Amino acid sequence: MSNAVLTVSEVADYLKMKIVTIYKHAQEGKIPAFKVGSKWRFKKDTIDKWIEKQEQGG
Repeated sequence: MSNAVLTVSEVADYLKMKIVTIYKHAQEGKIPAFKVGSKWRFKKDTIDKWIEKQEQGG
């Protein structure tokens, strides 16, 4: 499932954050995301790497 592509609501559940916060972070480039048409999408393995980076203070 590491190649999974997640929606905003799935990432919000995964990170225990509000959906509006995920949208804001995606738009500001604070979380790795990409758009498919007008919809934000997130690769699970990229999110996991981003989490590890955040844990290390980066």
